[in-house]
Amino acid sequence: MRKVGIGVSEDATVATSLPGSVTEELAARLAPVDAELARRYPGEPGTRQPVHTVYVPADAYSAGTVADWGGQALELLRQHAPGAREFADVLGLPEELAGSVYERVLAKLEREPVEDLRIDFEDGYGVRPDAEEDAAAARAARLIAESCAADGAPPYAGIRMKCMEAAVRDRGIRTLDIFLTGLLEAGDLPGGLVLTLPKVSCPEQVEAMARLCGEFEKARGLPPGRIGFEIQIETTQSVLGPDGRATVALMIEAAGGRATSLHYGTFDYSASCGVSAAYQAMDHPVADYAKAVMQVAAAGTGVRLSDGSTNIVPSGSRRQVHEAWRLHHGLVRRSLARAYYQGWDMHPGHLPTRYAATYSFYREGMEQAAARLAAYAGHFGGDGAVMDEPATARALSNYLLRGLDCGALTSGEVARYSGMTRADLDRLAGRSAATGQATAAT
Repeated sequence: MRKVGIGVSEDATVATSLPGSVTEELAARLAPVDAELARRYPGEPGTRQPVHTVYVPADAYSAGTVADWGGQALELLRQHAPGAREFADVLGLPEELAGSVYERVLAKLEREPVEDLRIDFEDGYGVRPDAEEDAAAARAARLIAESCAADGAPPYAGIRMKCMEAAVRDRGIRTLDIFLTGLLEAGDLPGGLVLTLPKVSCPEQVEAMARLCGEFEKARGLPPGRIGFEIQIETTQSVLGPDGRATVALMIEAAGGRATSLHYGTFDYSASCGVSAAYQAMDHPVADYAKAVMQVAAAGTGVRLSDGSTNIVPSGSRRQVHEAWRLHHGLVRRSLARAYYQGWDMHPGHLPTRYAATYSFYREGMEQAAARLAAYAGHFGGDGAVMDEPATARALSNYLLRGLDCGALTSGEVARYSGMTRADLDRLAGRSAATGQATAAT
């Protein structure tokens, strides 16, 4: 007879006091709660998240925009930091990361300089005659469709329409209709289609957007729920309502499952809090408060987060470029440490530091994360200094997967330190292997 535990044999009968009806009654009572929790908190979507969003005014967008941004970023890098050591010195990167980060930044700018493109019909475009905006919306659809057909589109692309406020609502709806219709007339909606709803102040505006998407699906025979959208958080009312409740949580619910992400708008939100222009920044206390509320409201819902931007662009003298790079690099690293894995980039000169900050973030922690994951999975055995829980194993897997997705890491490197394949990481993170969309070399 084999013992299991202290003084208890394997075939022993343990004593209990509660009747089985209690368990059954509690299960029946909590079944609606279980279903509601599963509906509201489905967890991470298990797909690649872009590291940034690039906004381009609709009238300035062309078939060559993405390549132009990459070319300008490369030129700036070669002019003001022509080698790995110079670039590392500017940003304060450790010597051991200098070469690998610089090489990957160069490769990224040549291969895929923009991960997420937003053709802007809102602040970056302004108010134009209807005929002009109609033509710009149709042109945007045609160019996106052509780039997708030629396999030259960024992984994610779409438009930011005008908001649901009364003065511009009809114009925004019409632009969205023209754009989506143009995509369908050219073939189909791209898999990486992203739509952004700006200046949201109340859940009813989100509900209206969700209704708009549903009506378009019906009109064109699309599957229900095919069209999702981002909610831009750039008003105080979108964070905290007049009753003291977190409005952003209500807006996620109002989207009816269509909300894909929350984007923080640095300058509109700061201004709405009364912050003077010189102090409007991603690291201001009012920004941290708003983003903390967003983070808690979105946790577990499958709705992702994006930080805002800096309006200090790398231009002018070498000293000015280096100062702007250091600022942007520091802000991106700060966001990453706070689990904001995406942000806005407003200028081609931000791309080198976006990728440098992102790549160094993942490369400097790769070996430790992989070793902890290997110890958790029992791949290599040995004594570990950290005893990780399943939730931490998911976080470690997601960390490595994000590094793979953006090109910071290779699957060969991860396998060498963790003993795991991409499929192993997908499984631990709860991702579908088919939706990883990795861009790194193997």
